[in-house]
Amino acid sequence: MADMEILDTADMQNTAEKQTAAEKQAALLPNGDKGAGHAAAHATTAPGAGNGKKPPNFLDKFFEISKRGSTLAREFRGGLVTFFTMAYIVILNPLILGGFTADNAPTDVAGGWLSAAQVGAVTGLTAGVMTIIFGLVANLPFGLAAGLGINSFLAVAVIQEVTWPEAMGLVVINGVLIVLFGATGARTAIFKAVPKELKAAITVGIGLFIAFIGFVDSGFVRPTKGGPPVQLGNDGSITSIPTLVFIVGLLVMGILVARKIQGGLLIGIVATTVLAAVAEAVFRIGPGSADNPGGWHLNTPVLSGQLVSVPDLSLVGQFDLFGSFARIGGLAATMLVFTLVFTNFFDAMGTMTGLAKSAGVAHQDGTFPKLKSAFIVEGMGAVVGGATSGSSNTVYIDSAAGIGEGARTGLASVVTGALFLGSMFFTPLTSVVPLEVAAAALVVVGAMMMAQIREIKFTKFAIALPAFLTIVTMPLTYSIANGIGVGFISFAVVNAASGKAKKVHPLMWVVTAGFVIYFARGPINALMGI
Repeated sequence: MADMEILDTADMQNTAEKQTAAEKQAALLPNGDKGAGHAAAHATTAPGAGNGKKPPNFLDKFFEISKRGSTLAREFRGGLVTFFTMAYIVILNPLILGGFTADNAPTDVAGGWLSAAQVGAVTGLTAGVMTIIFGLVANLPFGLAAGLGINSFLAVAVIQEVTWPEAMGLVVINGVLIVLFGATGARTAIFKAVPKELKAAITVGIGLFIAFIGFVDSGFVRPTKGGPPVQLGNDGSITSIPTLVFIVGLLVMGILVARKIQGGLLIGIVATTVLAAVAEAVFRIGPGSADNPGGWHLNTPVLSGQLVSVPDLSLVGQFDLFGSFARIGGLAATMLVFTLVFTNFFDAMGTMTGLAKSAGVAHQDGTFPKLKSAFIVEGMGAVVGGATSGSSNTVYIDSAAGIGEGARTGLASVVTGALFLGSMFFTPLTSVVPLEVAAAALVVVGAMMMAQIREIKFTKFAIALPAFLTIVTMPLTYSIANGIGVGFISFAVVNAASGKAKKVHPLMWVVTAGFVIYFARGPINALMGI
């Protein structure tokens, strides 16, 4: 993966005479912070890298493939890898929001429930459409799909008060507000007001977060019945074959990346999936459950039933925009929207910050090309997700896997989106890749993203503490928004109290006040009788 490597001393000596000063500077910068200088330095050599062929002129010009130092091969590989690391959402989202009968599905206040098959269809549809639009409009290699935080919030809390159509109406309102924030420039202004050290901390925190997700999803890290919150495997030992497959996949992908093998992550995913399928065929492991704790998490690596099916899109348009306000009152409905907006707004902002840095398209201040367009399209993902009853769609941190494979432009997103559309018809094929394999890719990419920690000046404690809290809060609370909120609040308070209030942008104070309300929404609701 030529775009991800750090040139060693020998390489630098061999190429120094041929490089301009800008090229030398770009070559010295490690993964994730090459920015515009990196793309410019590689613009003349990129077409020959990877496949030796220049991309077709219309694609190259539209997606700026050569300008960003990429190739067609890398973009297609990156799009494939992103899809494979995100494909679990087509299986998982229906299990969170729906069920096969009313007995095993989350039911709303009126006893209504969503069909898992229908949720699966609209999950693939919305992710496909929004990811393609994002690639074409924002020209960034980010995949969009139903956000796990919001869909869980809807299934666990919101439908205890409103019906499913009303809940999806709240998601639509949330999306409209986010689009307005993006279109008016408010979201961009807040983004620019965040200190660069906190932006770096957000990237590092996301890297640690997705690695932790990978460890948990694979069973490498599990909760304990008593004592420490987590432990290694079962009672400190690796006891399941799926977790062993994860370890093998992690090492294989790590070796391929370390050896700079192009397509390393994709090769690792395919190879480990084959290993998982062989292990399942030989040992008949089966899906994980209370009776089978050593089984596969989420999906078993086997092909079963018919491969092709016609998707049921009956849920499209089944939302009630203002029904929740009539049912539970304006104040209670507004608090639910507030929670959705804050989670959506800052989760996506943090994710895009980290992904842009990893892709090498971020500028020194953390902004990136077509920032405003990216924010608007991401907000539209919430609108469309609510309108299709698949939950709010947002940028996925799993896209870092495709970026790690070399994706730098929106062409990779178009590939990912097309595969999501295809997944509506080929759900059995989508479920062949077990979660343990995708988890291995996330851990490898998490390690790549940790490189941004060098941007944080830990010798200055007014910076070190907020950055540290941002980094550790994300994985420990399983929330990017929580990490950003804790970081914002601590940065504002610590700097103001230590005589450095001028370092805190006025917008940071506004957002900090919002986060205080966000974190205290439980007691606030109780006081208001909501």
